[in-house]
Amino acid sequence: MIDQLDSVTIATVVAAGLLLAWAMGLGVWKYQQILSSSAGVAHPYVDIAHRAALMYSFATLLLAALVALSGWPAWVNATCVAVELFFFVGAIGSYMLHGALRDTENQFHPRPAAAVRGFMTALIVGEVGGVLVLVAGVVFAWTG
Repeated sequence: MIDQLDSVTIATVVAAGLLLAWAMGLGVWKYQQILSSSAGVAHPYVDIAHRAALMYSFATLLLAALVALSGWPAWVNATCVAVELFFFVGAIGSYMLHGALRDTENQFHPRPAAAVRGFMTALIVGEVGGVLVLVAGVVFAWTG
């Protein structure tokens, strides 16, 4: 079956697997914090990092399916996946940083700095745009 998949699809599946492995490692960190906490809970951002990595791993697997079915050139599909993964990894990393520093339980309160707002705007445009381009590629291949 792997011989029937293009390199962008295969790379995206590998990325999904790496995100899943990362999520499992974060689960170990979360469990360690739960055990060492008198309240029996991990820091909120450790919990968020764990759950986000799990969700992003499965989202990346869905991106691989969209890439496999897309009628766009490989460079378009690869660019969309790269943008998505950049923001997925960036988000997980920021959650890990807040969890490790224990510096906040809500990174958006009080109102975040302009740089964070700019990053969030880019994230919204990049993630939503990337998915829409891939979905359009599937529709193009289907109806083309």
